Amino acid sequence: QLQLVESGGGLVQPGGSLRLSCAASGSIFRINAMSWYRQAPGRQRELVASITNSDIAHYEDSVKDRFSISKDNAKNAAYLQMNSLKPEDTAVYYCSFNIKLRPLFRTTDYWGQGTQVTVSS
Repeated sequence: QLQLVESGGGLVQPGGSLRLSCAASGSIFRINAMSWYRQAPGRQRELVASITNSDIAHYEDSVKDRFSISKDNAKNAAYLQMNSLKPEDTAVYYCSFNIKLRPLFRTTDYWGQGTQVTVSS
C-alpha cells in the first residue's frame, strides 16, 4: 500500500526556518504533482505550494517569497523549505501527491499524516 510519510515540523520562533519532508513508500509508476497544504484550527485547508512533474511551481501569495518547494524524483520525495516564518504560518501541514500507480491506471491523490508547525515566541 502506498503511504506518504511526513517529517520536519516543530516549534520555531518568528523569523525562523523549518524544512518539511514528504516521502512516498510503495510501488509508483508516476507522480504527476506534489503539493503542500496547511490547515489551521477553524480554517479551511489551503494550498501552500505545488510542483508539477515538469518542475513548474506555484505558491500561495502569502508564502511566495518565503517558502520554496522542491522534489527529488529518485527518492519520490518533496520538500518545503520555510523561511522567515510568521505566527500566521502556524498550522498542520500536509503533503499530497497525485500518483499513477500503474500504467493506464487512474490517478489518485495520496495524503501524508500531517505535521504540526507552530511559530511562536
